Amino acid sequence: MNTSRWAAWLAGLWGGTLLGIGLIGAPAGFATTLPELAGRVAGRMFTQEAYLSLALAIVLFLLLRAQARRAAQGGGGSVLNGDMLLVLGTLFCTVAGYFALQPMMAAARAGQGAWSFGALHGVSVGFYALKALLVLVLAWRLSAR
Repeated sequence: MNTSRWAAWLAGLWGGTLLGIGLIGAPAGFATTLPELAGRVAGRMFTQEAYLSLALAIVLFLLLRAQARRAAQGGGGSVLNGDMLLVLGTLFCTVAGYFALQPMMAAARAGQGAWSFGALHGVSVGFYALKALLVLVLAWRLSAR
């Protein structure tokens, strides 16, 4: 399997994972159990998803960078293309949405910090939704080739 197919396959798998967690896993937990337990389970799913997203973003960036470099050497484009920018956007959403906001959300839950838990949760959901959109656009672009 060539690198284009690997990249498309990984992006599709990643997009499906994000949709599965965000639209099925987390809501099902809150629909079937106590909010405290559901929050812990959802938190664990989002922790695992954040680390998976970091790994997939790095792997996809490296695959796409190699493709872009080959294309640029052949006179067919830049070493930084739209697909790589989409991956960098997902990386930013992961770092900001999970690694920056989660500690702030924990502090807000404990009554500390300037922001409410609800406001921080809303921003976190926005980053997650943007990341899912970027990954799905990436998967669509890569599969069209």
